[in-house]
Amino acid sequence: MCVRFLRVGMATDYANDVLVTADWVEDRLDQFESDDSDLRLVEVDVDTEAYDEAHAPGAIGFNWETQLQDQTRRDILEKEDFEDLLGSHGISEDSTVVLYGDNSNWFAAYTYWQFKYYGHDEVYLLDGGREYWLENDYPTTDEEPDFPAVEYDAAGPRESIRAYREDVENAIERGVPLVDVRSPEEFRGDILAPPGLQETAQRGGHVPGAQNISWAAVTDDDGLFKSQEELEELYAEKGIDGDETTVAYCRIGERSSVAWFALHELLGYEDAVNYDGSWTEWGNLVNAPVETGEADN
Repeated sequence: MCVRFLRVGMATDYANDVLVTADWVEDRLDQFESDDSDLRLVEVDVDTEAYDEAHAPGAIGFNWETQLQDQTRRDILEKEDFEDLLGSHGISEDSTVVLYGDNSNWFAAYTYWQFKYYGHDEVYLLDGGREYWLENDYPTTDEEPDFPAVEYDAAGPRESIRAYREDVENAIERGVPLVDVRSPEEFRGDILAPPGLQETAQRGGHVPGAQNISWAAVTDDDGLFKSQEELEELYAEKGIDGDETTVAYCRIGERSSVAWFALHELLGYEDAVNYDGSWTEWGNLVNAPVETGEADN
């Protein structure tokens, strides 16, 4: 199914067609609400109370923390659990899935990355996320859809888009670009987490050699992604041009998924990877190298 679109007044010459507009979704709400459609709309948040109050008609609600994470190990779902979750909500491997969520798609972008990790090609982000949908008065409901269960047969995993601890260690040794997408305060080591969020590490700072490029820098004030030219310039200023592996990380992997989406999907930097262990893992390792203060540019 082709979902190409044009954003009025702005170039959309991204490397891949991976975004859909709110207008595109609104025009197809009947299909998203239909049991027989191959279109599925999914809202992903950690605060599912917001979903309970108002969401796009036909949108399935996933709680990232309790449904898309292994509840015993700090890891993404095993393939079988991923299959069970999606199949039980009427999503098959042939479905065209549009994801959106709060905070300009933090957890939706992570879920997009997880879909790609398990080989689901027909998955897209709703540009602007939940806030854009609400602030621009698109239709909402408090009714939860109940789609018939189907079989889901996952492919993958596609390890080429994921970084692990040893990959970060190798990146430090080889001088591979590392993108820390957290706030400057987190990057410097002044704080361990954004205000109000759980401190998941024992110490602050950043991976040696990392560049601090905020996740928020890839979107405009309305939450829509910047143009390809703007994104290229943003990363090029820090010496990142897609010619070598680029590792993105944050605190728990959700904000870095936004950066990975911009690098890998919008710019087409095929060797961009997401370190979902992020600072929660690195900041708790014994004897792992850590730097504090501003980046050494």
